[in-house]
Amino acid sequence: MTELEKCMAGEIYDCHNEAFLYLKEETRRLLREYNSLRYEQKEEKQDILNRLFHQIDTNVSVAQPFLCDYGTNISLGSNVSINMNCTFVDCNKIEIGDNVLIASNVQLYTATHPVELSERLTPNWNMETGQYFCRTYALPIKIGSGCWLGGGVIVLPGVTIGAGSVIGAGSVVTKDIPENSLAVGNPCRVIRKINGETM
Repeated sequence: MTELEKCMAGEIYDCHNEAFLYLKEETRRLLREYNSLRYEQKEEKQDILNRLFHQIDTNVSVAQPFLCDYGTNISLGSNVSINMNCTFVDCNKIEIGDNVLIASNVQLYTATHPVELSERLTPNWNMETGQYFCRTYALPIKIGSGCWLGGGVIVLPGVTIGAGSVIGAGSVVTKDIPENSLAVGNPCRVIRKINGETM
């Protein structure tokens, strides 16, 4: 398997492999350009987002500044609003459905490391080999249609948030949230079911 294939399979991979470094360099260039545009330059913004993301449907707004690792692993549905200062660490897939609100300072993290120190450190690590000193893997994040993530929410690797759910501001989502749920806190927990029907 290539390092990219390992990454997308959720296995330990070399995040400093040349393929990733090239992607990051290109993404940083696009983000610098995007984040420097004026509010009214909507056509220019849309052009960059089309190049940056794997998929982007209609009526999508991404406020500045916005940060991501690669962009190519991010898919956005229709009617998606991403407010300012959001960070998407998209080492693996981040899939966001339709009619989703993402408030300011939301952070979506797909990358992670083994908890045990003996597993986290690269065996026989040597700076001269060019290896990174610790091991990394990444797990996908999925946010269903009709969700609302409040300000400052953090979503950890491998989490799925079910359609129609609302995550309260400042919550840290460590586990899957079922659909049509109101969930809050650190760690985030469901406090009640909500009506998922549209008008």
